[in-house]
Amino acid sequence: MDKVVASAAEAVADVPDGASLAVGGFGLSGVPNVLIQALYERGVDGLSVVSNNCGAMESGLAVLLAAGRIARVTGSYIGANKEFARQYLAGELEVELIPQGTLAERLRAGGAGIPAFYTPAGVGTQVAEGGLPWRYDGSGGVALASPAKEVREFDGTPYVLERGIRTDYALVRAAKGDRHGNLVFNKSARNFNPLAAMAGRVTVAEVEELVEPGALDPDAVHLPGVFVQRVVALTPEQAADKKIERRTVSD
Repeated sequence: MDKVVASAAEAVADVPDGASLAVGGFGLSGVPNVLIQALYERGVDGLSVVSNNCGAMESGLAVLLAAGRIARVTGSYIGANKEFARQYLAGELEVELIPQGTLAERLRAGGAGIPAFYTPAGVGTQVAEGGLPWRYDGSGGVALASPAKEVREFDGTPYVLERGIRTDYALVRAAKGDRHGNLVFNKSARNFNPLAAMAGRVTVAEVEELVEPGALDPDAVHLPGVFVQRVVALTPEQAADKKIERRTVSD
């Protein structure tokens, strides 16, 4: 039951080239930066990533992206990541952009063993009808476009069929975790981390504070340890290293 491993490098040592990863985080909140850095240092290549976004400010998944290690991204937000946009428009990166709520439910459904579900989000758009550019050819043309999806009516309302997502691995970051893999997330870090963790066949969690089994109130656990296979305890310095995307000041 003790799922703690000695280091981030050990925790991701078996992630192969071409693996699919669900990665937690919302903006710069709750991003598993230490695990991502360990993957970068291993030189893993050709990754298919499922995440809300692909990093920013040269942190998070932006580390792997800038090194050309990511082949495909499934996400809902590009934001101000100029390198992401450059690779996408240049035909170097395959990108599946989907509605944010749909992404959340696809991850949750995959983790819950639900192969597909119907949602009204995207009906009447290219999300359902197909034609969204997944990959450009580098000269402004579309090399690969999204396929059409099944649309069905329920009580007179059309819904589009979306597939649940399962990935080979998941990387997440939690504020607290115990040796059994039970996790607690802090505020916005809870938006996508639990869902990403559910979707991974092998889930690795870096935790800012490692506690002993029984220390967490069961009612306070956001993700039960059944979804987590490996736990990495961060150092105080790693836990405190949190970037701010847009720093503002006020009187």
